[in-house]
Amino acid sequence: MTTPSREATLHTRLADGSLAGNWTLDSARSTATLKSRSVWGLVPVKGAFSKIEGAGTVSPTGEVIGRIELAADSLDTKNAKRDTHLRSQEFFHAEKYPAITFTLDKLTPAADGLTVEGTLTVREASRPITFPATATLAADGEVALDAAVQVDRSQHGLTWNQLGMASMHNTVTIHAVFTKD
Repeated sequence: MTTPSREATLHTRLADGSLAGNWTLDSARSTATLKSRSVWGLVPVKGAFSKIEGAGTVSPTGEVIGRIELAADSLDTKNAKRDTHLRSQEFFHAEKYPAITFTLDKLTPAADGLTVEGTLTVREASRPITFPATATLAADGEVALDAAVQVDRSQHGLTWNQLGMASMHNTVTIHAVFTKD
């Protein structure tokens, strides 16, 4: 968990321009997981995206923009039949829409971390999204961002739901480690 002093340090370093520059997501140390419920909310479904990429830019005045992309075909729920279905046209349609993309428009310091504003794009359906996050600034200068993002999949055209068994509400948990270029 992030301590208040680390948050204060991050906010200070954003404001003073010392974090200005281009940043790259370290795919080997970053994770993105998905959690949902099936069988009318009785069965938890968990999965992890094995392919995650991203980059960001911090301006000299502390504004942050960036993107994180998840490969839609890399979701692994430990159930091959379910994974094939999730990659199909009924869900991600990964062949036609290979990336799930979050584009960061604004990062704002908040009392308990950060407020993140941006756009989530799934299957060409782009929707604005705002969520809380925490950040950790390591001694070596890398930055880790952590967030649990609530997503209503129906807003992105993922409406398949045989007999109402699958939840439309999902949680995507991100741990994104960025290093300065």
